[in-house]
Formats: sequence, C-alpha cells, structure tokens
Amino acid sequence: MKPFGTLIPFSKASQIITTNIKPILRTETIHIDDCLNRVLAEDFIAIRNTPPFNRAAMDGYAVKAKDTFGASRENPKLFNMVDVLYAGSVPQKKVAAGECIQIATGAVLPVGADAVVMIEDVDRKNRQVKIFKPLYPRANIALKGEDVKKGELILAQGTLLAPAKIGVITSQGMRHVRVYEKPKVMIVPTGEEIGELGKKLRQGQVYDINSYTLSAVVEESGCLPVKSHIVSDNITEIKTTISEALKSDFVIISGGSSVGERDLLFGILNEWGNVLFHGVQIKPGKPTMFAIVKGKPVMGMPGYPTSCMMNAYIFLKPALRKLAHLPPKKELTISAKLSERVLGSVGRRQFLPVMVEAGIARPIFKESGTITGTAKANGYIVVVENIDILEKGEPVTVTFF
Repeated sequence: MKPFGTLIPFSKASQIITTNIKPILRTETIHIDDCLNRVLAEDFIAIRNTPPFNRAAMDGYAVKAKDTFGASRENPKLFNMVDVLYAGSVPQKKVAAGECIQIATGAVLPVGADAVVMIEDVDRKNRQVKIFKPLYPRANIALKGEDVKKGELILAQGTLLAPAKIGVITSQGMRHVRVYEKPKVMIVPTGEEIGELGKKLRQGQVYDINSYTLSAVVEESGCLPVKSHIVSDNITEIKTTISEALKSDFVIISGGSSVGERDLLFGILNEWGNVLFHGVQIKPGKPTMFAIVKGKPVMGMPGYPTSCMMNAYIFLKPALRKLAHLPPKKELTISAKLSERVLGSVGRRQFLPVMVEAGIARPIFKESGTITGTAKANGYIVVVENIDILEKGEPVTVTFF
C-alpha cells in the first residue's frame, strides 16, 4: 500500500490551487436574456446618450424658470396652459413667456421650457394655472446624457452582469453582449462500489452521489458540468477516461485519491503531469489531490460524500469561480454558541457541519461516508489545528453554505 506524501496545511493547499488556476479566455456573444451572472469579456462603451433627450423628472408643468421668480402662495404667478404632453409623445408647441405645458414624468421637454413645476405646487382652473413656487433653471428635469454620455465607459471588462448592469446595457438598445464562455468541467466518478442511478445495485454497491452534488457545485460556480460514466478500478479505463476528460477546462475525479492498493489515480497523474500535493492536514478530506496535467487543473476528491462536499466548498468553489472570471464569493457568517463539546483533530484543521438555530450551533456528527452530514447542516465551523477542545456554550463563527 502506497502511503500519502507529506500532508500540507490547508492554507498552503488553497494557495497552490489559487496560484495554478488561470481564468479561461474564450468568449462568446449571447442574447441579453441569457446574460444574468455572466462576465463581460470587453469594455462596454456607450453608443448613445441616456436619456436621449431632456425630459421631465416629475409630473407637472413645463415653464420658463425666470417666469416663476417671486412666486408664492400669497403672490402666485399666472400661466396659460397651451398643450398637454404624455410620456412618449412629441411636443408640437413651444413654451413662450407666460405659458406652460402640462407634462408627464419621462416626457420630452418642449422647446422654450427649462424647468418643470411639480403638480402639487400649482392650482389650475381650465387653462389658467397659478404657480406658487419659484423655480431655478433645470429644476425637475433630467438632461440629455445626464445618466450616460455617448462614448463613456459604462461597464468594464470583467464586470459580473447583475440585474442593474443588464439595465445599463439595455439602455443602449443592445440585444447581444460578449461574455466569457462558461468553463467546461468534467466530473469523473471512480470505483467498483459505485452504481448508476436507475440501475439495480450489485452486492456491495451504493448509488453515485458525488457526480450530482459536484455538478450542482460546478453549475453554482459559473461553470458547465459534464458527467463522465463511472470508471472501474482498471488502469487502462482510467487512463482513457482521464485523457478524454483533459479536453475540458478542469477535471474533478471523485474517489481514487486515497491510498488503497487499487487506488491508481496518483500514479497516472504523476506520470502525465505534476502532482502539486496529495494529502492535506484537514478533516474531513485528507486524501485530496491537486495536479496540473497537460496544462489542465485536475482535482482528486475523496469518495465519501461528506468529505467530497466539504472539499467542494473549501477548495473547489473558489477555484472554479476564478476559472470562470467570477469574483471571490463573499461568505456569509454569523456568531453562535456551541450546543455541546467538540473535540479537535490533532494536527489537522477540522471543518464541522452545523445547524444554526436561534443563535445555537448544533454539530452534525456523522461519518464521512454519509450525505446527510451536510444535507442537514446549513453551515460549518472551523476548528483550527492547535485547538483540542471547544466547550459547550463557547462562541464560534459559522460560515453558511
């Protein structure tokens, strides 16, 4: 049985992964309907002014501001209303001295007007309008190009297209946008003990869990998951499958990273590329492996579902987000108190799933081979290497999944 190499600290493993992940450079042009949470692949320069004309920012009356000077409740100014403008209509008349035009929010400001008096500051009878408040020029008006000026850089390359950013693009009348392609991530499940969904299990088999949980993590991280068939413990089949998987941008291999006699992954990756680490000082997930093979990152994940999921959160998601040009995720954390005593893992950093309710963190103590260990948790706590015991009631920081 081949032993692990030197176990490395969690922080070093994270640094190695981050350093060796390079964001993909391929781009594609997609419809605006499909660009939510995609990443802009080029600077977006305004091709027109927004708004494209001077417009009313309030419902009211368009006037010459100087005609309102001195107006008050005791001494109102009298105007003659000569027209009505709705949003989307084209002004047919100019505003002359002593005249006003009723105008709706968003409507084009008529020629001659330089201010809009709000409707609550007037009193109108038929076409006679009394104005009780003086206005300064440009009051209650959105000027042409006030929001966006033609030729202005409005979204930089690398911008994550959230809803408000999409609104900026559509303000320019654009229906298509150039973004970075989603990286393709191949997920390769290994092991004779793994059975396909929908098929009858043989004696000693369990259904494939990791392919589906990992696919969800991959998709959530801005990438495209591609599931391989289940690979048996056969060196020829493993080599053939990995060779095909290396056509993708990132390869995840579930199982086969441990140190049993039939675990062949290390030898293959070491032969074809450079295994940067094999074994991390963490619990769960000690047998995690990371390699660069033919220029592609390959991560060997533990086969046990809880170990695999925890590693997906702490190692895989940050790597995939960088690959996809996504910014690091801002983790949501909360302070809570432990419901019971927790023992540390000597020499290893422990990532312990917990359920937080009413400020109390209840550890989910389950074996790595279970899936409910993470399914019943809504976050995890970190027990660092030099802590032997965390007592009941002790404050801890919970990071939500």
